[in-house]
Amino acid sequence: MFRDELMNHFINLKDIPSKDLRKIITDAKKRKSLRKKLSTLEVDRGEPLKGKLLIQMFEKASSRTRISFYLAIKQLGGGTLTLRSGELHLGLGGESVADTAKIISTYGDGFMLRTDKDKKIEDFKKYLSIPIINGLSPSSHPTQVLSDIFTVEEIMKKPISKLNICWIGDSNNVLNSLIAASVKFSFKLSIGCPKNFEPSKELRNWLKKENKKIYIYNDPKKAVAGADVIFSDKVISLNDKVNKEKKIQAFKKFKVDKKLISFANKNHIFLHCLPRGNEVSDDVFLGKQSHVWQQALNRVHVQKSILLYCFGKLR
Repeated sequence: MFRDELMNHFINLKDIPSKDLRKIITDAKKRKSLRKKLSTLEVDRGEPLKGKLLIQMFEKASSRTRISFYLAIKQLGGGTLTLRSGELHLGLGGESVADTAKIISTYGDGFMLRTDKDKKIEDFKKYLSIPIINGLSPSSHPTQVLSDIFTVEEIMKKPISKLNICWIGDSNNVLNSLIAASVKFSFKLSIGCPKNFEPSKELRNWLKKENKKIYIYNDPKKAVAGADVIFSDKVISLNDKVNKEKKIQAFKKFKVDKKLISFANKNHIFLHCLPRGNEVSDDVFLGKQSHVWQQALNRVHVQKSILLYCFGKLR
């Protein structure tokens, strides 16, 4: 089977050069503009990934990542096959990651993995001869955050480096990727979270090495003050192995509601990667300054450019 000589993995924003991340966003902007008159499954001009097969494997539930990657590869002229680990010998414990990776490399041209173990992505990377994309892992959600940066710049009509970004909520995989993005794209990031739910020491040590700083507040009003963009996410995630009642209690003062967002800049926007819970009020989530549906749609456009980057075909 023919393989392109040039390929790139897309695992963690920390490990991808800033210039490459910017190229992906620039390409996505052009591609979105060119699709204005095309229907959902019409293929982009030139069919840049004609004949390519993306194999997707999901070990965790997925709505937006699954659908957006399906559309992304289809619009580029390729196809996709979606697997669930429980249906494979790997998931049943009968086959090693090494052997599964070799089989996936034999049949497919790219591999997107959504997993409950960070080590599994590194293990697959070791044995694959095709690019791997992190569709979500416990410590990182790079495709989501790169798409979010695209959305911010599209709505605000200026580079994210000129904006004050605020995160209200848990220190989860999405925030980890947003912190990495704050270094790669040089924007100010303020985080509002309870004392026991602050970003990890490992991540803060990485920031020190990069000579960058994030601003952490245990008072949500201070975090939101002067924000141009407010991000939030579900406080209790699907596989959260904590005392849920205690966690909900800890985040009681961190609900994103009309009162809290009144401390932000007047023309701020609100974004949420979904699914949502009680961490945001309906009047904010469904309000005029919320752009959550545009944010979800943009994942298709950015993931197309991520795929082209991985296949070594980014213009």
